[in-house]
Parts: sequence; C-alpha cells; structure tokens
Amino acid sequence: MIKVKNLTKKYGDNTAVNDISFTIEEGRIYGLLGPNGAGKSTTMNIITGCLAATSGTVLVDGKDIFENPIEAKKHIGYLPEIPPLYTDMTPAEYLEFVAEAKGVPFAKRAKQVKSAMEKTDLIPVADRLIQNLSKGYRQRVGIAQAMIGDPDVIILDEPTVGLDPKQIIEIRELVRSLAKIKTVIISSHILSEIAEVCDHVLIISGGRLVADESLASLEERAKRSNGLCIKARCDADTLVKTVKSAGDFEVVHVGNAGHGLCEGVVSAESDTMVSEKVFAAFAAAGIPVSELYFRESSLENIFLKLTESSIYGDDDAVAASDNGPDGEDGEGGDAEDGDANDENGGPEKESDDDYKPLFGSVGEEDR
Repeated sequence: MIKVKNLTKKYGDNTAVNDISFTIEEGRIYGLLGPNGAGKSTTMNIITGCLAATSGTVLVDGKDIFENPIEAKKHIGYLPEIPPLYTDMTPAEYLEFVAEAKGVPFAKRAKQVKSAMEKTDLIPVADRLIQNLSKGYRQRVGIAQAMIGDPDVIILDEPTVGLDPKQIIEIRELVRSLAKIKTVIISSHILSEIAEVCDHVLIISGGRLVADESLASLEERAKRSNGLCIKARCDADTLVKTVKSAGDFEVVHVGNAGHGLCEGVVSAESDTMVSEKVFAAFAAAGIPVSELYFRESSLENIFLKLTESSIYGDDDAVAASDNGPDGEDGEGGDAEDGDANDENGGPEKESDDDYKPLFGSVGEEDR
C-alpha cells in the first residue's frame, strides 16, 4: 500500500530523517514509535504529502506522493497531532466542508459525512459547536475528517495525547474498529499505546529506523533479555571476575552504584540456578552482597535498548572495567526535544546526563 524508500529530510546541517525505508501492507495496524524528537511527525508529514523530502521516494498505491500528489493523497486520511478544526462550526458542518475540500462528489457527501459520524459516535453532538466539545470529541471529529473521502490508509499522529483514561479507551476502541476496514498507522512516543492496538511496530530513533517487526517478535525479544541484577561491595573488575567464577555467565552491564558499591547485570538464559551460583561465588569470596534479584525484561526495556545506547547505560563499561567503578562514566540515550522540533529543524541533541545507578529500590529499575 505504502512504500517508503531511502527517505531523508534535512534542515541545513541537521538531519531529521536519515535514509529510512519500510513498507506498509494492507489490513494491519502499524505503530510508529520513538522518543520525542525522533522524527516521527516529520516522517508522517512527508508520507502524507504535507512536507517535501530532501531525498527518497514515497509510493502510495504505486503513485509517487511528490510527483503525483493529488492521486496519491486520495488514498490517505491524516489526523495531525493538533486536529485542524474550525471550532466555530458544528461537526456536521465541518465534515461537510472537508468533504467538499477533498473533492467528494456532491451526491456522495451526505452519505460519507453520516457514515464518518456514525463510526466515530458523533451523531449525538453533530449540531453542537466544536468549541464546546470535550477534547475527546474533538479528537473524534479529527478522526472523522481523516475518514472523509474513503481513503485506504488512516494515519493518526498522537491520537490520544491529552485525553483522560476513559477517552483514551474510547479512542483505542475506535481505532480497532477502523482497522477492520482500513489500514491504520498510529504515531506515538508511548509504548503502551502502541502495544494496546498495533500488531506491527516501526521504531524511529534519531531519524533512523531501528526496528521494523511485529509486536509479537518484540515481546519474544523481551523474554530473551532477562537478567540477574546484583549490587555488591567491590570494584567492577572484582564483580566481573567473581560472576565468571560462578559459571559461564555474561556480565552485560557493570557500573558504580555509589557508597562503595558496584552494580551489575548478569545474562544467563539457559541456567535456572544462576542466582544461587552467583550468590555462592560472592559468599565464598567474602564479598558482601547488598541486592540480588532476577529481573524479567519488558517491552519498555527493549524500546530503551533500541532508542538509547543501552538499556543499562554504557555498553563499553564491561570492557573498561579495569578502571574500576569510580572511573566510569555512564551514557544514556540522546535527550531530544519534542516532535514539534521536527518541523522546525529536527531534533537537537543535549549533553549526556551524569551516570545514574541502575537500581532504585529492590526489584525496581531506576529509569
């Protein structure tokens, strides 16, 4: 349905979207996921023909969005993050106006407007001014306008932002109902929103596509990322050596936890006795253990791992462990401004945060 190939968008020396390629197939719900400022809105604005690309191609049902925009846009319905509503109109008046602007034949307008209002449950407020509607109903009006023209693909940018829990649930149900008859693409920086309704995920970070896979595949990856978390009174080199003396275990993270403590994460998928063996090794070495627990990874961990340098901190920490915990500097992911910057020059990097301990209280990650 939609084929994106080598798409790039630059604002001067700043690259907001960096050579991304993916394909949107019919009959699925896609989640476009990424941190604030990752380039999601820029990507969606290019796909919908609202923004020119620096290079690359976007084909919608075989039609180039740049060379044949009118025909290509007929297949797309788009809801920007801020719905383009005329608040001095009623939903019925506004949708009639949108139908005319989209070139819907006069004989079909009334039917399409009614159908869109029925699907979005706007009939009860059809004759109320939009300015008097709640934010949830305004989002519904925005989604209804995206449906006008009977497009094949509905693209929704942050459709639940600013809504209360009840409204969020209602919009999710609406999206699921739309997916029965349309291909739907949802943009969000909130993983739980994507996980609730989508069956395929595209993750963008720093303008690059870092994942293009099914939600089930990501969940399976999370299961493989489980690890034993340990905090002991020793230096990094000693922690690594002691863990390795317990068995064929890999230390995937080691860092300074402060107060003379060192923290680490041990990966050992196939050994169910890892915690007992590691504890016994530290006890035999006479090293006090402050915390020891097994953490089951989650989609959030995988998201952080894909969008930051590591879900734990500095990936090079183990290699540099001979410097000891006091000599390490952790790295987090790039801190970026909100997606509003996509249209105003793309994301901007901030300086790296100081190292923060992996552990807060027992059983919790300090993310």
